[in-house]
Amino acid sequence: MRIMNLSAGATIGFSIGALIVGVIVGYIIFNIITSKKVNKSRSQATKIIEDAYAEAKIIKKEATLEAKEDTSKLRADLDKEIRERREELKKAEDRISQKEDFIDKKDLYLDKKQQELDEQKKKLDDKNQELALEMEKQAQIKVDMLAKLEKVSLMTKDEAKQILINSMTEDARKDAAKLVKQIEDDAKENARKEAQNIVSLAIQKCATDMVAEATISSISIPNEEMKGRIIGREGRNIRAIESATGVDLIVDDTPETITISCFDPIRREVARLSLEKLILDGRIHPTRIEEIVEKVKKDLDIQIKEAGEQAVNEVEVYGLHPELVKVLGRLKYRTSYGQNVLKHSIETCYIAGLLAAEVGADIKIAKRGGLLHDIGKALDQEVEGTHVTIGVDLAKKYHENPAVIHCIEAHHFGVEFHSIEAILVQVADAISSARPGARRETLETYVKRLEQLETIANSFKGVDKSYAVQAGREVRIIVKPEQISDENAMFMAKDIAKKIEDEMQYPGQIKVNVIRESRFVETAK
Repeated sequence: MRIMNLSAGATIGFSIGALIVGVIVGYIIFNIITSKKVNKSRSQATKIIEDAYAEAKIIKKEATLEAKEDTSKLRADLDKEIRERREELKKAEDRISQKEDFIDKKDLYLDKKQQELDEQKKKLDDKNQELALEMEKQAQIKVDMLAKLEKVSLMTKDEAKQILINSMTEDARKDAAKLVKQIEDDAKENARKEAQNIVSLAIQKCATDMVAEATISSISIPNEEMKGRIIGREGRNIRAIESATGVDLIVDDTPETITISCFDPIRREVARLSLEKLILDGRIHPTRIEEIVEKVKKDLDIQIKEAGEQAVNEVEVYGLHPELVKVLGRLKYRTSYGQNVLKHSIETCYIAGLLAAEVGADIKIAKRGGLLHDIGKALDQEVEGTHVTIGVDLAKKYHENPAVIHCIEAHHFGVEFHSIEAILVQVADAISSARPGARRETLETYVKRLEQLETIANSFKGVDKSYAVQAGREVRIIVKPEQISDENAMFMAKDIAKKIEDEMQYPGQIKVNVIRESRFVETAK
């Protein structure tokens, strides 16, 4: 038992000893292995550091070389820029130096000129003093001479001066009148030639019909029986027609004709077309009359619109307000002195555009103003005011160009002209109205105009006789030669023309001819 215990104790002790020895040996082995790994790691780290140092040296070297190259390049650029700046500075210095030299020379020149001017001023002062003395002597001589002249002529200075002034005034007036007449003749001749050239070119390019349409105021019927059917039982049909159309129908003894009377051309046209349709239809009674009249009015509205659009397209004036186009179409049924106003407006538009092209004005404004200048006549039977005022109001209402509105308001000299286009529209209007065959006037109006022309001419002092000739386009005035001189005759012609412009209304122009006859009679003995 004891031996077994000893044996067990020895075994345990041996095991513990072996364990301690194993631990020690393991520790030693671990230290050896760790030491080797550390040494290896250190050697690797040392190599890496050395490699890094070597690479850093290379990079540093390359960076140093690159920096040296950049520095060298920058230095070269800087040197070049410095050289260029120096050259510019040198040039600027040279220019400044030249300017300084020039200024110095100029100063010397100015000093020299100033010196010369001072000398000349001194000479002038001396001359002025001499001249003042001479003038005093002359004044004294003049006083002495005047005293002697007054004594010899038995006239005072003022009386002699007045005689001289009157004589010189008359001479100056004659010379001035001759000079004015010469200048005026030259200006008129040149202006006439130039105007004739421009107007002739414009008219040559404008081809229009010479015959103007007249509004039909009577209608033919097939027989007298139809006249009775139009009148109807106790006149009910004719009353229905007059009530529906707003016109007066005149049925007289004229065979197969009924006259339509109305101041409004649109109503007159409605009545004419309605009567034609009723005659063709044959059914004439109040109900049918109302139906036909309403249908004709609708058709006529369409025709009016189409007439306006056709006129606008014909003259190539675009951008008008649709209502203005419709009002323009109404002019197809409006006449003035027998001239169709729509055709007159188209003709005026053409001529104004051609004149504008010749003189270099705005063609579009001239054509537009020419087309719209008489648009107020489409409504002058319905709206109060002149056709110019109505036209201006219409154009403003539909936002027309102010330049076009000015053409409308100035074409009858209602306002002062502010543009060349307005003048051209007025000229084109006069050309279209005054050409032969364009308009016709009643005999009464024609005779009144001739009488008014002669009355105005006879109202001037010194007029012996006056004659209106050339259909009232010229008035010839014969003056009394003992009362009116040649110079006064020229001024009289101007005064008569001005009075005609102020007091009369007429198409085109009126030429004023003042005739002074000089007779020199001698008797041989």
